[in-house]
Order: sequence, then structure tokens, then C-alpha cells
Amino acid sequence: MVKKNDFDTDQEKFWHGEFGDSYIIRNQGENLLSSNINFFTKALACAEDINSCIEFGSNIGMNIKALKILFSKLKCNAIEINKGAARELRKVLPDDKIFNGSIFDWDSADKFELVLIKGVLIHINPNKLNNVYDKLYKASSKYILIGEYYNPSPVNVEYRGNKDKLFKRDFCGEMLDRFQDLKLIDYGFSYHRDVKFPQDDISWFLLKKS
Repeated sequence: MVKKNDFDTDQEKFWHGEFGDSYIIRNQGENLLSSNINFFTKALACAEDINSCIEFGSNIGMNIKALKILFSKLKCNAIEINKGAARELRKVLPDDKIFNGSIFDWDSADKFELVLIKGVLIHINPNKLNNVYDKLYKASSKYILIGEYYNPSPVNVEYRGNKDKLFKRDFCGEMLDRFQDLKLIDYGFSYHRDVKFPQDDISWFLLKKS
């Protein structure tokens, strides 16, 4: 069993523990599923021939549920650090498709046509972001979809009363600078006050390997 003291960063311990447990309760339901379907309909409008996907930081699988509705033949894998979330995720995916542990500990040669990370990079220790960028890039055979809070320069924002747990920056720009064969093919914004399909002020960026 993975324990808190098995992790290198405070952010990993934070999401593995009680706060990660409480996040499960706040982020589920039919309204969120509908919003996610709308989100991916827009974010993947320019994507072609997606048959496989891995999500980095999938929680209980609300994004994967939406993707499987939109792409019925999509084969999905997931990485999730919180054991309670991973337990719920097993209702969506087979156990052998789920890695219950830190993104930093995930190591696989498998490639996926879509690599998804949504609302996760903002919670990664900034000193270890390049590690995650490398894993996203390595895992992708075609597309990478990033959905995060955007800021043109790095900022540290208090998150639900917790310090050093949320960081905004230009994640997409940093990946484009790091990997010269990545191309930005689409981007957009989802607003929390959208009257039909609200999301959490997420800026999304669809990248393609050339």
C-alpha cells in the first residue's frame, strides 16, 4: 500500500490524503458529466482518429466517462494518486488499466493517441514540472490535451486555505518550448459562469506531435 511518506513532495501527500478524499465528494454528478461532454466536444473538435487515451490524474473518472460517451471504442488508461478515487475509478476502468500512485512513479513504454491532463499540472510542485512534461510527451503518439488555470507568468495561489498547493502559469507554452516537434492546433477557455455547461475557468490547449 502506498503511504504518504512514500512521496517526495508536499503536493503529492496532500492529494493522497484527506484533501484528496474530500475532492471526490465535490467533483461528481450528472451536471459535471454533461459539462465534461461539452468540454471535450470542443477541445477535441480538431482531433482525428483517437482510439487510445491515458489520463494523468483521473480522480474517479469523470473525464473518462465523458470521453467514452463521445468515443465509444476508446481504450482508456488512468493514473491516480488517491486510493479512494482509484477505488471508484475501478467502476469505470478495469484494474489493470489503472495505476494507483504518483505520476512521478509511473513508468511505461506504452503510447497513447491522446494524453490528457486536466486540473492537475496546477497542483504539481513547480520544481518537478519538467518531469511531468517529459512523461506527457513520451506517452503520446499523437495528441496531448492540457486543461489548466492559465497565467502568462508563474504565480502561487492559495487554494481553499492551503498554501503552496496551486500554481498557475503557461503550461502549454513551456511544453511548446521544451519539445520542438509539438504544434498547437487548437485552444479555448471554459467559464465557470457558463449558464449551460460550466467548468472551472479552464484554459485548454490541444497539441499534436508533428
